[in-house]
Amino acid sequence: MISAVIHGFILAFGLILPLGVQNVFIFNQGATQRKFSRTLPVVITASICDTILITLAVLGVSVIVLGVYWIKIVLLTGGIIFLVYMGYTTWKSKPATTSSSEKALTPKKQIVFAASVSLLNPHAIMDTIGVIGTSSISYSDTEKIGFTLACIITSWIWFFSLSLVGRQVGRLDNSGRFIIILNKVSALIMWGTAIYLIITLIS
Repeated sequence: MISAVIHGFILAFGLILPLGVQNVFIFNQGATQRKFSRTLPVVITASICDTILITLAVLGVSVIVLGVYWIKIVLLTGGIIFLVYMGYTTWKSKPATTSSSEKALTPKKQIVFAASVSLLNPHAIMDTIGVIGTSSISYSDTEKIGFTLACIITSWIWFFSLSLVGRQVGRLDNSGRFIIILNKVSALIMWGTAIYLIITLIS
């Protein structure tokens, strides 16, 4: 049981740590929003989406998703469209200030964007369903439950921590220049990921 939990923590942390679209978006919202409470929609949405993906992966849906060709095509196409749109939106966005709070993403947009980078991101799906789902096969009963909960808890802790770090960075950047640069870098990462997915789709 303990070994399964440790395995879950290490595996989930290793998969979620790299700088990807999901992480960049959450960090960006933490740095952009004027209050930490306003980042909760994106954090909770991303965490719930990961919880759903991890649960489905452990339940065996990975066999279906990875085995049906048209599902991969739909995921890739949807992911490309959202990444291009989000990249454009992020590139144009400005740091939120007390006099221009409308520049910050609304809770509704945070939820939609967070859900899209989580559920329409082929890399996130392959990580959770492909890697975590496959790894869970070696466990059963309480060990499988412990492994699953460890992966889910790691995801929640990471997203909350990431938004908190982003919040601190945003508070230290009074000029807003760092946020503008971060937005540009975030947009480039999103567009770069979209281009990679296009190449994958064509090939």
